[in-house]
Amino acid sequence: MQAKQKAHETHQDAETAQGAEHKGAGGAGGYFAPRGSAPPVAGAFKTKKTTDGDKGVASFRRLYDRGDFPISVAHDSKGKRVNWKVDVEKLDYHHYLPLFFSGLCETEEPYAFLARQGIHDLLDKGATAGANGAGGSNKILPVVPQLIIPVKKALNTRNPQVITTTLKVLQHLVESAPMVGEALVPYYRQILPVFNLFKNKNVNLGDGIYYSQQKRENIGDLIQETLEKFELHGGEDAFINIKYMVPTYESVLTRAS
Repeated sequence: MQAKQKAHETHQDAETAQGAEHKGAGGAGGYFAPRGSAPPVAGAFKTKKTTDGDKGVASFRRLYDRGDFPISVAHDSKGKRVNWKVDVEKLDYHHYLPLFFSGLCETEEPYAFLARQGIHDLLDKGATAGANGAGGSNKILPVVPQLIIPVKKALNTRNPQVITTTLKVLQHLVESAPMVGEALVPYYRQILPVFNLFKNKNVNLGDGIYYSQQKRENIGDLIQETLEKFELHGGEDAFINIKYMVPTYESVLTRAS
């Protein structure tokens, strides 16, 4: 009888010890990570690859390769330039400007150069065409809503090369024609999250920062410049909407006064 009682007590002690071990590992006491382990990397700044499967990249590359764009690369004493086979002012901006913006995700040549320079040429000519007329902004302004998705896709690649190119294009866009900056304000919530993420990030370290500033390739500086241009050209509602998405931004108008 005593032997059976002793065996029962031993079994109870073993169950109690096992329960305590389970509780300490993952029960009510919480989960304890193995010693020497580290939390997983969040990957907020990790570059997202753009492949042929990406709709924007595939469409721009495919359309250029089959000759749908009236452009080619020309070389002269100043370097590369886009050779337009038609008069740029006569192009349908509703059709061509979004297609060129879809090529912002491109990193391979000559596609990246053609998309980038093609956008700048279209913005230059669109602004020139409407500089003296009452409806001058109609070349670019009505197309702004169609540009938001390709801009958002380009920024979301987290690719430093793509982001710097897109920031320079956005600066040119808001200055290209009247009311364009104000037309972008309702879309800040779609395009400014990446601004907030990269605002204080320097791609280069040490002397590299200085040289990147000279070439205007420092993401942090370009984001600050772009936000300032957004505020200056975005009307009275621009600052409060920028501040909502990028809390650390301070008004350029306040600093200037």
